[in-house]
Amino acid sequence: MRSPSLTIIGSDVPPSWQQMLSDLITDPQELLTLLRLDAREKPLGLLAAEQFPLKVPRWFVSRIEPGTWKDPILRQLWPSVEEQIDAPSYVVDPLQESRFNPVPGLLHKYTSRVLLTAAPHCAVHCRYCFRRHFDYQGNAPSRSDWQAAFAHIAADARIEEVLLSGGDPLALSNRQVGWLLEQLEAIPHINTVRIHTRMTIVLPQRIDAELTSMLAASRLNIVLVSHANHAHELSEESDVAFRLLASSFVTLLNQSVILAGVNDSSDTLIALSKALFAQGVLPYYLHLPDAVAGTAHFDVAISRAQALVADMQAQLPGYLVPRLVREEPGNDSKTRYA
Repeated sequence: MRSPSLTIIGSDVPPSWQQMLSDLITDPQELLTLLRLDAREKPLGLLAAEQFPLKVPRWFVSRIEPGTWKDPILRQLWPSVEEQIDAPSYVVDPLQESRFNPVPGLLHKYTSRVLLTAAPHCAVHCRYCFRRHFDYQGNAPSRSDWQAAFAHIAADARIEEVLLSGGDPLALSNRQVGWLLEQLEAIPHINTVRIHTRMTIVLPQRIDAELTSMLAASRLNIVLVSHANHAHELSEESDVAFRLLASSFVTLLNQSVILAGVNDSSDTLIALSKALFAQGVLPYYLHLPDAVAGTAHFDVAISRAQALVADMQAQLPGYLVPRLVREEPGNDSKTRYA
């Protein structure tokens, strides 16, 4: 049972998503107090919290069960001392993204698609994030600086799809999202924009009528890839958000990361696929964790992950079984394991 004390309480007028996004929990002690937890049971990693601070919307905290450290959402958010364990094979840039960063704000890893780091920030700091050490300061162009990225895209007719990522592109205002879409719509060989976001999960109120109308009006095919790792992350509010997006002709997919202690069981992954489908979203990728410094405690062996996907295949229709993948630097596509 979720604690009613953690729901957002205010005046008769509900807060806007902008207000909710600006009022985040960043103090570990405040989170412990709200969830009635004792840090002695799961010590805070002081260095981890300094390097990659706690950050989570208050609304998303209301999805966490108070009084237990075993909650799968909490495990994704708490800056644990486990992050400070030195694992030699875990590095700050395991995907070697600096090799594929020809101009600020743009990553060009694959032939037919590029990624724009549209926003240098997220609404939430997921502890397993593969970009927790990324140089956002050097990849947060101003509007005028973005022109170099658009020129790179316009000069290469092989590029057909642009991914808006970050950070989280939906942490931007509707005005800025609309401006980015306009720039991409003006490039004739771009036919698809894919938006990678966690907002549909951690702050689904962000999906408003202005945004969905803008997406519906675009000449581009719009694909939104949400990011949920556990069925507990889905809510009535996320259902509303996904329905709004679907009514605006947006293709809805979900990617997950398989994480030890969060979703590394076939029952959990099956429940997630079913919950996503109930809200109109198809499972897309199940990522093996990247070897990012500070995240070794989330690792799941490939053989274990393959066994879990085999269990899913035995119990679910094929369209509800995500592809088990890992990204290898320099490869033409993600490596598929199932």
